[in-house]
Amino acid sequence: MNINLQKSIKMKNVLYYVVALALIVTVTFSCSKSKDSNKAPAYTCATCKATPDAVAANDTKNKGVYKGIIIGSSGTIMFNLANSGTTITAVLVIDGVTANLTASVSVVDGATYIAPFTGTLSGTAVSITFSVDANGGSPTVTSFNIPGHASATFTIAKETSNALIECFEGTYDSTRPETGTFNLLLSRSLKLFGGASRKTGSSESHSFHGVINANSELVDSDGGKVIAKLTADALAATFVDGNNATVTVTGKRTF
Repeated sequence: MNINLQKSIKMKNVLYYVVALALIVTVTFSCSKSKDSNKAPAYTCATCKATPDAVAANDTKNKGVYKGIIIGSSGTIMFNLANSGTTITAVLVIDGVTANLTASVSVVDGATYIAPFTGTLSGTAVSITFSVDANGGSPTVTSFNIPGHASATFTIAKETSNALIECFEGTYDSTRPETGTFNLLLSRSLKLFGGASRKTGSSESHSFHGVINANSELVDSDGGKVIAKLTADALAATFVDGNNATVTVTGKRTF
């Protein structure tokens, strides 16, 4: 997510994958109306990167940088597969707590990569198995053990040298009444986004995806409605969903 975010996503345990230059996810968050006042307060993520970490030599290889968002609870993850050197690591941040993970499987050019990344989170063992095709396509978390987060789901994209991947974490509430988590990743250069939402207390996530228009509005691919407006590193929106409930979304870039 030229990242090449392609449209051929596989799903397993509601995991969504991105291949080369087109982001793929399935949208189940329906909306029917948006308001013109969708504008987030000014916010800039001081710790977030302004340019890609990914190097050009890895744009079409399994090596490189992969970024993702997590729901259940809420967080981000980044995999570094020998992007610049031989280091193979992952950094998981969930509910504000960081776990540094490592893998012992070397990356081989021209071959599918799959390996468990292990470490500790608050003193407890964590394992996340990551797989990606030889060309960098279909980045996938195939299995994981994160204590306290058994129903977590991942949306992951490959970053390339000319398409920075940005991760946003947020919430939504509606007049149903209902509240929940609303996380997404996007590429401003590709003008694409994808993510997932989850009702508070539920173990089921709903995915969505679409395009970013000239007004920095995130337009849902299901019906072409605006579900958020991007202002610097913040998101905000109020719209009426398919159940005639008013939904308010807010979020900030965290990675």
